[in-house]
Parts: sequence; C-alpha cells; structure tokens
Amino acid sequence: MDAAALEHMLDETFDHAVVHHGYTNYMRDYEVIVYATADPRTGITPSHLRYLFRYCVEARCETSVPAETWRVSLDDRLIDHETGADLDGYVWGVKWHCLYPGAKLLPESEATRRWSNALGIDFHEVRIETNAHNLTLLFSDLQVTEVPVGYAPFVAE
Repeated sequence: MDAAALEHMLDETFDHAVVHHGYTNYMRDYEVIVYATADPRTGITPSHLRYLFRYCVEARCETSVPAETWRVSLDDRLIDHETGADLDGYVWGVKWHCLYPGAKLLPESEATRRWSNALGIDFHEVRIETNAHNLTLLFSDLQVTEVPVGYAPFVAE
C-alpha cells in the first residue's frame, strides 16, 4: 500500500469518534469503527466507517486516561451513561472516544522491515490516539468501507 494513500485515509479520521476497535472474529485483521460526522450545514450524512487493518501482526492498546482520572473512575455506575452522567470521573458509558489528535503513519521501523522481509509484502505502523485509548498497529494494508448502523463485528456467522 502506498504511504501517501495511507496517510490520506488516516487524515480522514481526524476529530471523529471511535465506537469500537478490536481484532475481527477470524483474528487476523484489526478493525476500528469510526462514526464520521460533519457540520450539519454541509448536508453530509453521518456514517459508520470500518477501517480494516489487514494482516495485523501486532496491536497494542494503552490507556490515555491519566492515573488520577482512573482513580476516580472505578465506580461501575460510570460504565452506563445514565447512571454515570452526574458522577465525578470518566464516564466510560458514552461508548465512544474522540479521535483527537487522530491517526498518523509512523516512520519505517525495525519491526516493519522485519515483517516486510519475512512475508514479502510492505508493512506499516500507525498510531491512533483518542481521549481514552492509544492504539499502535503493525499491518500491511488498509481498507475503508461504510458499515450499517448497528454493525456488530463479533456476531457468529
């Protein structure tokens, strides 16, 4: 996959919302479901986009929520928006994370070179930052498709 095309696809995620991320049910590819919106005055209809990171050999997820916020966010009422809305702490129950500052392609690394040489295809590394999780993915290809509202990535087929 061409790095310039990949960077353009990643730029499109800026300031939207991640509503799900994880390995697909067949466990090879990693998907990030983004709820993309625009100013209502543009007339652009909001959509759910599936960013499918194909041949994902490494996925790291770490919190971006500071420890002091975690400390006051352990109450299980915070995992439901209705019961957590008036409490102090991070309300996990909003069920989305803001893609800010967003996704960026990282420079070639020893890991991308090693996997490219081993499999004979190009590998890339991307960093996706949100207000709750930071993801680092090592993959070969990216496909972006629209998915319907209510898309459930882990339903058995």
